Amino acid sequence: MIQKRYLVLEDGSYYEGYPLGSDQLKMGEIVFNTAMTGYQETISDPSYTGQIITFTYPLIGNYGINRDDFESLVPTLNGVVVKEASTHPSNFRMQKSLHEVLNEYDVPGVYGVDTRSITRKIRQYGVLKAGFTDDKDKVESLAETLKTAAFPRDEVHTVSTKTPYVSTGFDLSVVLVDFGKKQNIVRELNARGCNVTVVPYDTSAEEIIRMAPDGLMLSNGPGDPEEVQVAIEMIRSILGKIPFFGICLGHQLFALSQGATSFKMKFGHRGANHPVKDLVTGKIALTSQNHGYSIDEDSLKDTDLEVTHIALNDGTVEGLRHKSLPAFSVQYHPEASPGPTDSNYLFDQFIDMMNEFKAKERTTNA
Repeated sequence: MIQKRYLVLEDGSYYEGYPLGSDQLKMGEIVFNTAMTGYQETISDPSYTGQIITFTYPLIGNYGINRDDFESLVPTLNGVVVKEASTHPSNFRMQKSLHEVLNEYDVPGVYGVDTRSITRKIRQYGVLKAGFTDDKDKVESLAETLKTAAFPRDEVHTVSTKTPYVSTGFDLSVVLVDFGKKQNIVRELNARGCNVTVVPYDTSAEEIIRMAPDGLMLSNGPGDPEEVQVAIEMIRSILGKIPFFGICLGHQLFALSQGATSFKMKFGHRGANHPVKDLVTGKIALTSQNHGYSIDEDSLKDTDLEVTHIALNDGTVEGLRHKSLPAFSVQYHPEASPGPTDSNYLFDQFIDMMNEFKAKERTTNA
């Protein structure tokens, strides 16, 4: 008899499929991702901590998994849902299959389900709580459990580095605050000659200033930005003293530090095909996104921030900059290269900002 696995949603509905990955069954918030490629980067993105990802692309795993494309050392998501999981992946870089990697890191999954139906439900009702069971008789009881389940809200604490470490470069020195960073942020900075010091999410402004960096990077990460008050205070204290650039959660924390507010989106932005307009240049970029919260544009009116980018699909805020101080941010992931180079200029802008700030300081102190 072929073993079955059931994906159960909090509304009582369930989907029958087959086991994928680990038998360590978990619960989490179910979301969907619309990217056609990049599943390895997606499952290793710390921004998905505690979540169950439904991939809308029908075939996942066809080119396997390799050691070089992970965005974090250990995947921290709680599940994967796919229409079809490739059983014979093929690529010259492949080292393991999707099933093997999910099993290795205790990530459960299910394949053979109607991912289109799940996605339509999330779009209609918003993100839902979900879980897995291998026993059909437990479907109803799991649905009841999900209705009252309270998931952890300390995701950033879970995925942030516990001790600082350095990724060496050659010229400028950047401190990267790790809220659940993707490794490609470090790669992009190193490629531009930056020496990168990665520090925990709760590092104080005083500690960062003592490191005497040329710039500060605020990384992406999971969860509700309101839960990371220690970082909001740090940003407020350091603004104007060091140039900085925020990505995703870092963008939200930047906005909150200046008095703006955030809200939870109905089903968020997750995928590699989201069009974003740069209001300064008028250009449109295809971007990679992964966030369930957004900044309320109306709350920016009484702040010193101005909107620089908007999402063309729904008009939400995708970029900000301070009106007088060297600080800017974007909601999307410029390091993810979905364009593939549409948004690389943002890292170049950050480099220019740091160099200009250093030059101004030299002139002032001369």
